[in-house]
Amino acid sequence: MNGLMQLIVRKSRLNTICRKSWPTIFAAMAQPSIPKGTRDFGPEVMIRRNFIFDTIRSVFAKYGYQPLETPSMENLDTLTGKYGEEGDQLIFKVLNNGDFLKDTNDKALLARDVKKLSFAWCDRALRYDLTVPFARYVAMNKNEIAFPFRRYQIQPVWRADRPQKGRYREFYQCDADVVGSYSLINEFEFIQIFDEVFNALGVRVDIRINNRKILAAVADICGKSEQLTDMTVAIDKLDKIGIDGVVNELIQRGFDNGSIQVIRDLFQSDSDAQETFDRMERLVGQHPEGRKGIDELKTIFNLLGNVPLQTATLTIDLTLARGLNYYTGAIFEVKAKDAAIGSICGGGRYDNLTGIFGLPGISGVGISFGADRIYDVMNELQLFPPNLAASTRVLLIRFGEDELPHALRLISALRKHGIAAEIYPDEAKMKKQFKYADDRKIPWVILLGSDEIASDKATLRNMSSGEQRTLSREELIQFLQS
Repeated sequence: MNGLMQLIVRKSRLNTICRKSWPTIFAAMAQPSIPKGTRDFGPEVMIRRNFIFDTIRSVFAKYGYQPLETPSMENLDTLTGKYGEEGDQLIFKVLNNGDFLKDTNDKALLARDVKKLSFAWCDRALRYDLTVPFARYVAMNKNEIAFPFRRYQIQPVWRADRPQKGRYREFYQCDADVVGSYSLINEFEFIQIFDEVFNALGVRVDIRINNRKILAAVADICGKSEQLTDMTVAIDKLDKIGIDGVVNELIQRGFDNGSIQVIRDLFQSDSDAQETFDRMERLVGQHPEGRKGIDELKTIFNLLGNVPLQTATLTIDLTLARGLNYYTGAIFEVKAKDAAIGSICGGGRYDNLTGIFGLPGISGVGISFGADRIYDVMNELQLFPPNLAASTRVLLIRFGEDELPHALRLISALRKHGIAAEIYPDEAKMKKQFKYADDRKIPWVILLGSDEIASDKATLRNMSSGEQRTLSREELIQFLQS
């Protein structure tokens, strides 16, 4: 009997402990989260992000670029093979619907052959960038497009990367591309676009430029033409792993000491563009492909001599490689001068990207603004205009039911005149309504009580200074519009 009583007591104690613990356990289990490398954007952040997007969009439109959107998902074979070996590994694949195991190769499954299995299980993937989907769009719509075709695109992309500062798994790109033209005027104008956008945003930047033809010539001189991508992928990591790290990676990829010595000449620094041109002449000036690359860079610099940049600086950087497979000519990167966050823009010339989609001979060149990194730079340097947080210009304070019809007519008139206005929806103490305006950073409030209604006027209060003035409806509208 004693054993039975002890069991009952233990069970009772356990039930008591569980009753006290379950709410905590369930609360922990129910706590929502988001995947690493992704973020929520609250209203204040979105207002700032839209300021960046709107600035970039307005400059794109000024240069004749038209808006375009493509699906978040592309067919997997559309994306693979376009970004190099490392890039392909960062593509987010989408699992097929239904029984994706039905046609699985048992041998591949037992061998855990991830690459073969991923192609068997996944027909689609989230887009890695906006350039390859754009090339696919051009190939599919070639008969409806007037060439040269200029488009801009502002959409999110996804990369299965390791999240860290300035590097996310989901982020926005703001791209502009022109296809159907070989003219270097396009590269010249993209440099102008970089300069104009960052001048408007107040960010001091250095635009770095190189030419893939020069890198291709170096690879050929080294006897490693077939390993151009290996070379550029290694060089592209210079900022992260240093010269010794790049050399070690080149050795691992089969480059001998003689080849590495030639490549090391790229890493020297020069005091100005002319010195860099002289070094390029010595390095690849006698190579046909290298000669083309040098001449293209000189043409771009000569064009810029006619229209100097406003605030950006332009630097030739022979270590700039951009390890993507499809670049064939000029390549760009932009770095903020006052923030250590890496590249915030990039781009370059690709002469036959549409050829892989059955439309050969269409040259293109494009650039991409990394909006997320630009946001981080502007936030760190406190470059956002202070009045951006206020999307609502005026709050109409709620009085009683008798005043409500007058308030609704007034706020309707304000909105018809393009003034962003809110009315506090609930009957609440004035102190609470003023606190709401403060929390939302709304600069003005309107008081429309019985005295104001009797005189057909309204009291406008400045939330910063506390100053008040009584105005007619017409005067109120005119003041808030100004």
